Order: sequence, then C-alpha cells, then structure tokens
Amino acid sequence: MNILGIIPARFGSSRFPGKPLVKIGGKTMIQRVYEQAQKAEKLSAVIVATDHEEIFQTVQDFGGMAVMTIPEHPSGTDRCLEAARKYSEPVDIVINIQGDEPFIRPEQIDQLASLLEAENVEIGTLVKPINDSDTLIDPNKVKVVLGAKNRALYFSRSAIPFVKDTSLKDWTSKHTFYKHLGLYGYKMDTLNEISHMQPTALEEAESLEQLRWLENGKLVYTAITRHESLSVDTPEDLKKVELMLQQQPELR
Repeated sequence: MNILGIIPARFGSSRFPGKPLVKIGGKTMIQRVYEQAQKAEKLSAVIVATDHEEIFQTVQDFGGMAVMTIPEHPSGTDRCLEAARKYSEPVDIVINIQGDEPFIRPEQIDQLASLLEAENVEIGTLVKPINDSDTLIDPNKVKVVLGAKNRALYFSRSAIPFVKDTSLKDWTSKHTFYKHLGLYGYKMDTLNEISHMQPTALEEAESLEQLRWLENGKLVYTAITRHESLSVDTPEDLKKVELMLQQQPELR
C-alpha cells in the first residue's frame, strides 16, 4: 500500500501566527515534525502541504518535500486532499499529521497506519485514556466515547459519558474516559468522499469536524495509545516545549 503522510502547515493562526517557522532548539517546528514523521516505517513519503511561500521554501531548504495549496481551505483535511491529489503516484491511505507537534512519536503514526490497513477501516484516529479530572472538564481537550471494536460513537468537548451519583472528581475511577488525539488517517476514496460533505449541526455546535463524518454515517475507528505529544498552540506552549527539550536532550 502507498501510505502518504501529509503535514498541513498554515502560516496564519489566530493564536500563534507563523508558528510552523518558530525555532525549537535551533530547528523550525515544521522541520522537527517532518523529521519525526520520516522515522515512521509505514509511510511511503512525507509531504508538507502549505499555503505560504516561506514555509514551502523552508521545507525545501532542509531537504523535505512540500506542495503549495490554496489558502482558502477551511480545514487541514481539505488541504491534505489537495496535496494527495498533486502527489506523483496513486495514494491508498493518507495520514494527516499535525504540524504543531514537534516531538510526535513515529510509532504512533505506524500504529494508525496499521489500523487503516484493515479492509473495513475507512477513517482512523488515536485516543488516549484520561486519568485526571482537569483534562476531563477542559473544553479544549476533546473526549470520545468508544463502542464495539473501538469504534467512535461520539466526540465532544464535554465530559462524556456522565457518571450518575458520583462526584466529578471521582469519575475517572468509575469509568474509562478517552481523550482524542488529532492524528487522522483516511482511505483515499473516503477522503475524496468526505470533502464533499456539508457542515452539520453537531459539527457547528461543538466545532469538531469529525462529527460531520459521523452524522453522515461514516465509521471512525480508533486505536488506543498511552503516549501523548505536546502540541504548540500558543507562545506559552512554545515555552513548555523548549523546557521539555532542555530536560530531555535526547530529543535534540
């Protein structure tokens, strides 16, 4: 199978403009993400999909592969589709790799790729058990309820499911909750199909694109990981990543 890893990288960001180009330990963030993705054994190639000439040139300068995409894409999913269509070879599976996780683990990319190799899996993603109530109640941390065969039943910014007759601080001791990690994989035919779906009511209520797919009857399968990569959404997050680099010099 030809499995293509695509890293969407926009220059514009409401909370942190230009963040793909910020330096972390002497390397731009986009270079760190790219180099980590390249370590994944199952990817046939890694491409950065960007709307900005400076990002494009930066990737080329460190020897990476990049493609220019239109700036109007409403989501990283749409940017991934344009990049996959421009790739020189037929693509079977696309792995959408977040461009703001400089220390993403290659084994997680491989874990997701393995999930997508199953014939019945059209869309896949990773989830991680939640062990603290702070994460559970944080609306910026997306939660997911799993059904049979680890199929996603629903994604929400709220703490779900509700645990009756139990104090919220004790919920994680009464039930296994899962946090959604923003690493997606799609069969190429499915990626084409979901790009034509219109925004839905649940998606707009929660501001979660994956609810559009569920509302349209698509099945989203998950794989459970114990690892979590630190994402950089704000300048404050960048300081945390730089501190992490100082404490763990092997990441350099």
